[in-house]
Order: sequence, then structure tokens, then C-alpha cells
Amino acid sequence: MERSVQEEIDYLKAIFAEKGVRAEEIAPGDIVVSQWVRFKCRYGCKGYGKHFGCPPYAPSPDETRRMVNEYSIGLLLWFEGVPGHGEFGPDDIPDDFHPWYADLIRWVNGTVHELEKTAFYDGFYKAFGFGGYPCIWCEHQHCVAEESEGIVDESLRRKCRHMDLVRPSMEAAGIDVFATARNIGWKLSTIPCKNREYGKIVHSRITSVGLVLIE
Repeated sequence: MERSVQEEIDYLKAIFAEKGVRAEEIAPGDIVVSQWVRFKCRYGCKGYGKHFGCPPYAPSPDETRRMVNEYSIGLLLWFEGVPGHGEFGPDDIPDDFHPWYADLIRWVNGTVHELEKTAFYDGFYKAFGFGGYPCIWCEHQHCVAEESEGIVDESLRRKCRHMDLVRPSMEAAGIDVFATARNIGWKLSTIPCKNREYGKIVHSRITSVGLVLIE
């Protein structure tokens, strides 16, 4: 039996709650897309240009805003904690901290992909997800983008090893995650880092956010 949009939303919220993921409805007007977000990726993130889900390969803020406006409803996803690790502090985090968060990144982006796929096969063919963090699907290899020397253009995306799984992160596409979460009553805070050193967060109580547009 075909579900209405609201029935599908309620169904998805229920099944993903059982997986420990909170999902709340969000309207396109509450999704904040800003140009400055991409500057944070371009100047300050060690993952810039190294993954097909990140800038400059991710959609621009203008593309994202136009795309979001083609939808009427989505689900914002709340992930609490860091799988694969107990409590930890800045001195436990290696300098190359991307693999340290591999289980977290797979949890967030895998859930986004699963929810998108579930909605799609339930008949909501417009479903599309935005994850978080740099891609981690090439677990023991670098992304093709990082392996390649010189200018990398869209034509190289055909060599992506996980083309079915890769989605842009919210921030990569210009979405202001903090403001977007605030618009539905969620409060996010930045986590201080020891001596303000990039990546050396002082506690492991991390909240992550994803987004799946449904219809």
C-alpha cells in the first residue's frame, strides 16, 4: 500500500529511532544555505579538495539553494556520540584524525544513504541525502581526487570507487548546519580544542547532523 508523505515521514522516523538516530521534519525554508560556509571548507579544513563529497567538487551554495527549493519536506538527522571509542580527550587523538572518526563518519553517511534509499524504494523517488564530514568510504586508500596530481575536474568522478554511496556533506554544499538545526529547535555548540589546536577536541560528546530531502 502506497504511503502518503506524512505516513512515510512517520515511518522513517520510527525505524531510524530504533537505530539510535533522531529524525525531525524540516521545511526547505528552514534550511539555511550561505556562501560563507564554503569559505570555511576552502580555508581551514584539511579535507579540502581531497574527496568528491567535498568542495570544490560538491555543489555550490547557489546550486544547493535552488535544489532545496524543489522540495517540500525533509528530515534532519541527529547523531549522538562517537562509535568505536569510549570517552576520550585531546591527547588521545592522533594528528591524522580523519581515520580516528571512521566509524562515526560511516554511521552518519551510511544512515543518510540508507534513509534516502528506503524513501526512494517506497516511491519517493526525489529523495536525496546530505551527510557530514569528509568521505571515508575508501577505507584503506585515498580518494581518487587526492591521489591525482594537478587539476581534478568532474570527468574524474567516473573513477570514484563508491559512486553509489558518496553524497555531499551538508557543510560542503554550503548548508549552515548550526543555523539549520536551530531553526527546528536543536541547539548545537562548537567544541573547544586544547590550546585551540585544530582537531584536538577536549571531549568526546560530539553531535553530528545529516539531512535527507524527501518530497
